[in-house]
Amino acid sequence: MAGCFLKQSFLSLFNYKTEKYLVAENKKLGVLYRLFQICIIGYLIGWVFVIKKGYQETDEAIQSSVTTKVKGVSVSNTSESGLMVWEPEDYVIPPQGEAVLFIVTNFLETPNQKLGHCAESPKVLDGHCRSDEDCKKGRMVLAGHGSTSGRCLRKDENATGTCEIFGWCPIEREFRPKGSLLTNAENFTIYIKNFIHFPKFTFSKSNVHQTSDDFYLKKCKYDEERFPYCPIFRLGDITRRAGYNFQDMATSGGSIGIVIEWDCDLDKGYSNCHPQYHFTRLDVSDSNRSIAAGFNFRYTRYFEKAAGESYRSLYKVYGVRFNIMVHGKAGKFNIIPTATKIGSVLGLMGGGVFLCDMVLLHLMKKSDSYRMKKFEGTNDKAASEDSSVEDKKDAMETDNLTSSLN
Repeated sequence: MAGCFLKQSFLSLFNYKTEKYLVAENKKLGVLYRLFQICIIGYLIGWVFVIKKGYQETDEAIQSSVTTKVKGVSVSNTSESGLMVWEPEDYVIPPQGEAVLFIVTNFLETPNQKLGHCAESPKVLDGHCRSDEDCKKGRMVLAGHGSTSGRCLRKDENATGTCEIFGWCPIEREFRPKGSLLTNAENFTIYIKNFIHFPKFTFSKSNVHQTSDDFYLKKCKYDEERFPYCPIFRLGDITRRAGYNFQDMATSGGSIGIVIEWDCDLDKGYSNCHPQYHFTRLDVSDSNRSIAAGFNFRYTRYFEKAAGESYRSLYKVYGVRFNIMVHGKAGKFNIIPTATKIGSVLGLMGGGVFLCDMVLLHLMKKSDSYRMKKFEGTNDKAASEDSSVEDKKDAMETDNLTSSLN
């Protein structure tokens, strides 16, 4: 018996089983089911394949190199510095042509500073005093300009009400910029050269137009329609594309993000992989515009006079900081993601069957009748009765066959 059971169980593995379907002639339910199927097929074709290109293998590990070069000349004339000519070597920091650079548009110079004693700035809270005891000799002033000498320059003596310090004197005077001193900075140009590589597809490209014309880069300016592969950008156009006026921004400085985005469909060939540029101001927000807006820092230039005394000029410079960021994605047809997307989306078809079954078996007027036809129940007693009936029918058929033969 056990051997026979195991044999039957083994042989049953090779049986083919199919589902039993119940056809419900209900037009409304049929329309609902077909609409669901159309929506799934539309999602597969429209969203998965056309918009998201789910049939492609993608590579987002873009490798990128960015170099920059700025050109332009401007003139400034101040009481401290006199008449000055500014070239890229003077206003571009750092000058090596990196992906992050700062262009000076405004400045304040404090010339001829030398080491000595002078009053601390009233803007430095730690430098305020009422008596000499508040200015202990040798104490470093927090956020100040030097160390205290032990004297308090009191206001009742027509002084500042601050400690006397030893440092670079005179200290920087208070300055509120009212306009850009490098008035021609709006016409400066940035040459942004970008090379990208997608290692998965061994695909490389540049944002520079491939031409043998030596004068192309000297006469072109970036334009989305006419010159999409001209990598030369005018500063005024960059700030305008970011939604701001250059002269307003040049007064107190700011920060601009330049995003180069490569979205390459390699199925369409090399010529259909284009760079897209996006410009955004990074130093402002609606919640803290008055506090965070602007960009400035200080640097110095040292020199010696004939007597051997060391002097320096302190510059507080305002300008525009540019952050160049590169993002990208490349895609190419591959049968594996194609089959995966089709299988996963077609699996949603079962959701239509489940939905329509719920409507058919629970929400329709004749749902009880449909349930009786869809589900068949049985038990051991009924099965034995059905078996005895079948045995009687077989016996009667056998008797009838014997009688006919006789």
